[in-house]
Amino acid sequence: MEFGLIGDHLGHSFSKTIHGMLTDAPYELRELRPDELAGFLAKRDFRGINVTIPYKRAVMPHLDEIAPSALACDAVNCIVNREGRLTGYNTDYDGFIALAKHAEVSFEGTRVVILGAGGAASAVAAAARDMGASGVKNACRRPVEGQLQIAEPEIWSDCDIIVNATPVGMYPNWQGKLLDLSIFPHLRGVLDCIYNPLRTRLVLDARELGIPAGGGLYMLVGQAVRARELFDGSVLPEGACEQVYERILRGKRNIVLTGMPSCGKSTVGRNLAARTGRHYVDIDEVITLQAGMEIPDIFVREGEYGFRKRETAAIESVAAEQGLIIATGGGAVLKDENVRLLRHNGIICLLQRDLGLLTPTADRPLSRDRATMQALYERRLPFYLRAAEVMIDNNGPLERTTEELEKLC
Repeated sequence: MEFGLIGDHLGHSFSKTIHGMLTDAPYELRELRPDELAGFLAKRDFRGINVTIPYKRAVMPHLDEIAPSALACDAVNCIVNREGRLTGYNTDYDGFIALAKHAEVSFEGTRVVILGAGGAASAVAAAARDMGASGVKNACRRPVEGQLQIAEPEIWSDCDIIVNATPVGMYPNWQGKLLDLSIFPHLRGVLDCIYNPLRTRLVLDARELGIPAGGGLYMLVGQAVRARELFDGSVLPEGACEQVYERILRGKRNIVLTGMPSCGKSTVGRNLAARTGRHYVDIDEVITLQAGMEIPDIFVREGEYGFRKRETAAIESVAAEQGLIIATGGGAVLKDENVRLLRHNGIICLLQRDLGLLTPTADRPLSRDRATMQALYERRLPFYLRAAEVMIDNNGPLERTTEELEKLC
């Protein structure tokens, strides 16, 4: 093993992909049981490794030297082998500073509360202090002396910045959250160390409240850039972190197509999938498959209310996946819950098509004729505009629309 990552469960790690964008050097993922850790480190059969859960503190007694930043963090997530001597670093520290700058969250003079007290939380605390925070506290479920009770946020609701350094909200339990952010009147920044999903519920909640927020993908890339510099003894070009982040983000996020019935979502989605090699998912097809009946039959038997419940269940069943092309039904964005689900890993794109080009059809329960189509358009347009992060003109050739969307992949 030359370079790589060690940890317990690495199935969803992005590290190999990121390091592959930074260098041609081989990078391996090595899952270790706790009883294998000491033996692995004793062999010293590597040039440089990253360390993740649950070994960021467990590796420390096995090292010859620990850098000051890692000592301040009380955790090591990067080990470099120099002529048989192992030196431990903490590049989560560097990655978190990069995330804060990217999200435009200033720590100068702020009161910071960090959710959790593990290795990542220690790195965040050290970085927050060095960025000028006036006070840093940890909030935990089972606090010890000096820590806050996470279940009693009203006691520390005067904080300025909240950072999540717990696994709450991480895939596969990707809809979890610990706090209601509306009770924090002074909040001016929310950061989350979790990178899967791309946007956690905490980050989405903060942005809905107009609070600057960022997720852990930028932190992950930032720490990888610093680790690569330590591995190679080099300095990567300025902008390397931003470039890799954008490439990873484009590759991982779903392209979610919304818009009126007959605006071209299915046609455009299939064409985009063919051009990019991504998997195409039609939410209406998922509903039909899960229900065991066609959509008009669902409306007859269960009404629109029953259909909408099935629609949300179908969206939830695919929204945790990444790298998809998703075509939604015309009314999917009417429900805030659906929009939130799709935003976790997706960028919502509104296909705009002139009303005169939309085609009523008998098999569409809510747009069977021109009059109902126009009324539907007028009622839904505000919802489409509110949900959209990108708007794409689909009045021209299919290839032009597809090329515009391909720029997002």
